[in-house]
Amino acid sequence: MTACAIETAVQNGDHHGVRPGDAGRPTGFTITANGAYAARLASAGNALYAERWTLDGPEPYAVPLPLAQPEEPGTPVLPLADGRVLVARRVDGRRNTFSLLYPTGPATGELRLGSVDAPGSERLALLPPAPDGVRAYAMCVGPETTALWLVTGGTFGPERVAEIPGRCSGGVWLDRTGRILALDRRLDGGPVKTVVVDLERGGEVTPLLQITEGSDDRLLLADPDSGLLLIRSDAPSPGRDRLGWGVLGSLLPVRFPECLRMDDAVVTPFAVQPGQALVPESCGVALRIDGAGGSWVGTWQPASRRMGQLAAPVGWLAGTGLWTPEGVLRLPYATPGTSCGLVDVEAPPEPPAGAGSGQAGGAAGTAAEGPRVCRPVPLQQAPLTDRRPAG
Repeated sequence: MTACAIETAVQNGDHHGVRPGDAGRPTGFTITANGAYAARLASAGNALYAERWTLDGPEPYAVPLPLAQPEEPGTPVLPLADGRVLVARRVDGRRNTFSLLYPTGPATGELRLGSVDAPGSERLALLPPAPDGVRAYAMCVGPETTALWLVTGGTFGPERVAEIPGRCSGGVWLDRTGRILALDRRLDGGPVKTVVVDLERGGEVTPLLQITEGSDDRLLLADPDSGLLLIRSDAPSPGRDRLGWGVLGSLLPVRFPECLRMDDAVVTPFAVQPGQALVPESCGVALRIDGAGGSWVGTWQPASRRMGQLAAPVGWLAGTGLWTPEGVLRLPYATPGTSCGLVDVEAPPEPPAGAGSGQAGGAAGTAAEGPRVCRPVPLQQAPLTDRRPAG
């Protein structure tokens, strides 16, 4: 699975919608679900333009996609699996227009897709890249409801596909088909709870995370292969968020390892190793660590009792990167001398036999058979440290 710093995640005027670690990120860098392409806003002097990175060749390379009119700061960009880049522009303070950019020899081609109105206090943002690499979705957050729009991959331009009660943020895909989407929702001023939206059933909503009745529970990342979920919640420490993990479709409780808790820094996961079917505890997890001295990289496995830490490469696009199925963490960077680069980091060592509980992997086998995502992940009887039951 690839993940990235999605600058387009909705910040809807609610400070709970801002995930720890988001502050201070560079201009958004987004990677396709298959890891082949990425996109960001780059600059030439004071002018901003979309830039596409190709990541699946022998060497990464960047293609600038400038237009006669520079892009505005903060303009969301999203790469597609065919190499085109989706751009969402805010016009006249209420209208959001969408275009696909692509290289055409020395120039940049632009295909206009249409627009969506988001008047007044409503905010529109692009969701993370869909697993199929063809469709792209936007989320428009209003005062009491959240609308989902299919921007690319439809028939007649932007299409409204769902209306969800409440104010949503985040956005995590739970399957490989792009049908099952998890959103963090605040309903009627209550706590934040992650819900599942079934896009093939008219946006049917079911609960996913209900750790305690009053806790704020958010889903940060998910890996469909293993079923591993990375969660942030204040359930174990009311008023203070903790990073935890669970398994999709499992009845085992969420765990909150002590090794992921840092008093002087914020730890935020940004990538999970794919291809680890049935063994969620063996997945490599990449973490962004933000402290007073800057940002650096952490690596961890659920079966491990410690988190590895290493210095970030110079020019790292902080909070972005991808794992290969073979266990190599690839970190993108850009410097004045290298406009497009990747640094490979070795995977964390395999945990010793018996280090995990031996139960989560079996539960993940059920999740791997299909998107059984309607069952909440319970916290009852959950250990609030990284202790594991004997045997």
